[in-house]
Amino acid sequence: MTRVDSVRVRRRSAGVPVALLLPAGLGLVFLILPLVGLLARTPWADLPQRLAAPGVLTALRLSLLTATLATLFCLLLGVPLAWLLARVEFPGRRLVRALVTVPLVLPPVVGGVALLLVFGRNGLLGGWLDATFGITLPFTTAGVVLAEAFVAMPFLVIAVEGALRGADRRYEEAAATLGAGRWTTFTRVTLPMVAPGLAAGAVLCWARALGEFGATITFAGNYPGRTQTMPLAVYLALETDVQAAVVLSLVLLTVSVAILAGLRDRWITAP
Repeated sequence: MTRVDSVRVRRRSAGVPVALLLPAGLGLVFLILPLVGLLARTPWADLPQRLAAPGVLTALRLSLLTATLATLFCLLLGVPLAWLLARVEFPGRRLVRALVTVPLVLPPVVGGVALLLVFGRNGLLGGWLDATFGITLPFTTAGVVLAEAFVAMPFLVIAVEGALRGADRRYEEAAATLGAGRWTTFTRVTLPMVAPGLAAGAVLCWARALGEFGATITFAGNYPGRTQTMPLAVYLALETDVQAAVVLSLVLLTVSVAILAGLRDRWITAP
C-alpha cells in the first residue's frame, strides 16, 4: 500500500462517526452470535453417526429432490414471466410486478392456507383436478414442490428481470436484423447474455425452496419420507432430540453459507 493509499484509508476511517460504529458492531454481533451458538452446541464427536441416521438422510434426500424440482418449475414459468415484465409494455405492469413479489413479504403460513384454498380438494382448482384427473396435491410430495415453488419463484423472477433490464438490447436488434426469429433471438442471444443473472436467481430460488417451512407444513403436512423436509425435521426434532435438531440446522447453515459464498460477486457484494 502506498503512502497516498494509507492517507486515504485514514481519512475514510476518521470520517466514520463513533455514534454509528457502536450500533453497527452490535448489529453484527446480533447476527453472528446465534450462528456461533449453533456451532458451539454441535455434537462434533458423534456428528458422522447422526448425519448417517435414516431419518436425517431421508429428510435430506427429500429436501434436495423437492427443492430441485421446485427450481425447475420456477425456471419453466419464471423466466418467461421475467422477460414479460422486463421487455413488454402493457397496462398494469406495475401491479403485476407487485403481485409477483407478494410471496416475499407474505407470511409463509398464509401462503400455505392460500394454496389449500386453491389446490385443496375443495379448492378453486383442486376439486376439478381431483374429479377430472384424480390428482390430489395437498399432503403429497408434489404439494411440497408446489409450496416451495410458490415462495421461491419471486427470487428467480427478480434476478432475471434485473439481468434483462441491464442487458444490451443492441445484440437482440442485430440478430433480428440478420433474420433471426424471436424464439431464436431469445434462446441464442438473450439467454446467454443474462446467464449469470439467471444462474444467480436459480441458485437463490433453490436455496429458498430448500429452507421453506411455513407453506410446506400448512399445505403438505409433516409426513416422514413423503413431505418431511429438512426444516420440518428440525422442528420435529426440537421436541424430542435437541442434538438432532442442531445437526440438521448445521447442514442447512452449511448449504446457505456455501450459496452466499458462491454468489458474493453477483448478488451480495456491491461494486
